[in-house]
Amino acid sequence: MLFCKPMSTGRRLQPRQTYIHLLCLFALAFNVAVAHAEETSLTLANAVSRTMAQNPSLRVFDLRLQGLEGSRLTANQAPAYEAGLEVENALGSGTLQGVDGAEYTLSLSSVIELGGKRRARTGAVSSRYDLMEAEREAETLDVLGQVTQRYVATLALQEKLDLATQSVELSEAILNTVTRRTKQGAAPEAEVLRAKAALAQSRIAHSALQTEYEKRKMALASLWGETRVDFQRLQGDLFRFESSERFEVLYQQASESPVIRVYASERRMRDAEIRLARSQSESDIRWQIGARRLETTGDTALVAGISMPLFAGRRNRGEVQAARAARDEVQYRQEEALLQLHALLFEAYHTRQQNIDAVEQLRSTVLPDLTKALDLTRQAYERGRYSYVEWTAAQRELLSAREALVEAAATALLNQALIEQLTAQSMTQGQTASALNQTQDY
Repeated sequence: MLFCKPMSTGRRLQPRQTYIHLLCLFALAFNVAVAHAEETSLTLANAVSRTMAQNPSLRVFDLRLQGLEGSRLTANQAPAYEAGLEVENALGSGTLQGVDGAEYTLSLSSVIELGGKRRARTGAVSSRYDLMEAEREAETLDVLGQVTQRYVATLALQEKLDLATQSVELSEAILNTVTRRTKQGAAPEAEVLRAKAALAQSRIAHSALQTEYEKRKMALASLWGETRVDFQRLQGDLFRFESSERFEVLYQQASESPVIRVYASERRMRDAEIRLARSQSESDIRWQIGARRLETTGDTALVAGISMPLFAGRRNRGEVQAARAARDEVQYRQEEALLQLHALLFEAYHTRQQNIDAVEQLRSTVLPDLTKALDLTRQAYERGRYSYVEWTAAQRELLSAREALVEAAATALLNQALIEQLTAQSMTQGQTASALNQTQDY
């Protein structure tokens, strides 16, 4: 099991259990081979762990939460005291020349907050803090979804690269057979030239896939901030699928995922802003107390005063109205997000199932039949019953079916990763990250 390194930047900065759960569900998106993996191979669990530890878009949330901790400290402070010195009747004319007739007033003043302003301020900051944590959970889901999707896409390309290697080997075998038959006078020279061209094209296709494979690996490594690739291959089973819950169950899980909980946190933040706006409707009392010295008589007297603005509630109605409108808007945005989530989840659910069915059909019927057909066609060609065109056509059909198998499996797993991202739940129950990679027959 993977664990995220605890944060230590404030009293509420430790990741919740959600993050550990997210690590597990994405690391177990499909069986990954770690027990016998080579040092230069990468498992999905490794990719998830490194991304959680080093992805910049996740680490920035720690700084944002630190900033909100600072804002909370500021919001919780009482109004400041102000010291003042006032000089009157100085540097005038006549009897008021110089400072002989001056009056000095030394005062201390502050504000008595009414309406629960301090509590409303700290509540607003705390609600923003909770919203930031919810956004971090949603961003974590998004990033882990990217890791899984890029991993699956790269693994599928790795399978295609293996198929391209087999295609080159098959083209070499065909060229050897055609060359031998030409020397025996059983095939024209033109077939040798066509076989050489086919071999060259297979090598070109293999080279293009190799380049694309290196690019995909670099894109995967960039998710944990690396600028170079320190692994050679990916470890994983592209062709194993688990049974899923009914769509209604998945949608219920999705409607309670961190992505939707963000709206609940935002609504609580807007409620706190309404309370803050209402608190501003209460007028504060400003008080002042001090001592005044009259130079002309040498006497000292106490001065004091209070003041408060008038009609503050009437002047603040606009702020309260704006805060209410912002709060009510969240409900409609949440409803819109749920509709979009339903459509996306519905498409992913049925696309996954359709491609799983396609994989089963390809593996159980299509590939065995085409493999046998290619073998029979080769034998018939060597006996002179089939032409070179028929032999290469059988080869292309088999290779195309194998590529279709990889495409269908990758599409199924990509949609599975999307479903897990939307629901924040693993579709693979009871798996362990140490499951061995199964060797594929096709």
